[in-house]
Amino acid sequence: MSTDEDKYPSESGRRRFVKGVVGSAALGSVATGTAATVEMATSAAGAGGGITEYFAIENTDGPAPRGMPIIPIEIRNDNEIYGVWPEPETQEIQGKEVTVAETDIGGTTYSTTWFQYCGVQTYEGIQPDADQDNAFRSTGGTYAWQDDVEDGSVLTLDMFQDYEKWGNGIGRDGLGKPAVANWRSDGDVQTIPVQVMRSPEVSKMVAGEGEYSSLSGEARSFLEAATENDVMAWLNKCTHFCCVPGFKANEGSASFGGENSVYCQCHQSIYDPFSPVRRTFTALPRTE
Repeated sequence: MSTDEDKYPSESGRRRFVKGVVGSAALGSVATGTAATVEMATSAAGAGGGITEYFAIENTDGPAPRGMPIIPIEIRNDNEIYGVWPEPETQEIQGKEVTVAETDIGGTTYSTTWFQYCGVQTYEGIQPDADQDNAFRSTGGTYAWQDDVEDGSVLTLDMFQDYEKWGNGIGRDGLGKPAVANWRSDGDVQTIPVQVMRSPEVSKMVAGEGEYSSLSGEARSFLEAATENDVMAWLNKCTHFCCVPGFKANEGSASFGGENSVYCQCHQSIYDPFSPVRRTFTALPRTE
């Protein structure tokens, strides 16, 4: 499957567009099939494809077939925010040597395969052994506060000091302070967009407090290991048509009930960053 086919229908026009939407949703539901069959079908053209379980911020409305994958984070040098990238290793899969990168995060197998969709599987930075430093690097243009941060600077905890009261006129103040960043995209390579957020809700989710009392122990264990200092992150690629959504980034989100959520203005998909869920999808193979 080519990158363009994964992203968009090959032709414009309403009839073709509707077909593309159905195809996108169908791809998200293929995971209910036989894992071995899908693994064989997707691995032939590349590496690391197949049925994949992952933790996501839940999609709660709109045409998106599933949530966007959470990126475990770590704080380095007491201040800098990085995404976790497992050490790569070579395994033999179906008689073929394949480089994989996976590790245990809070009892969950975290794999770089989580991000192999929407064409991202072809990006240089998604290769398990790509020479990248994993820092989240600031990108301006979405949030006013980031316009004062030099593009490419590593996001740091002190940039989010006011996260418990921050607001920008969209939705409820104090819910969290978001940032837009690039990940594993140093140099002349395709940009992997991510969203980073520091929110007091993160600690509440981990503890299962109040409205989060129904979170599963599995989800809480993963979050405890995947977040730090109330910081969490996710790959910012809508699972519908691969657009780039935003948390409190669009004033029009209130018209669709997305002012306190991650809202994709292209087709009104909504994701809840405060609802971590385990999902399954058919990861596309990386190019070799």
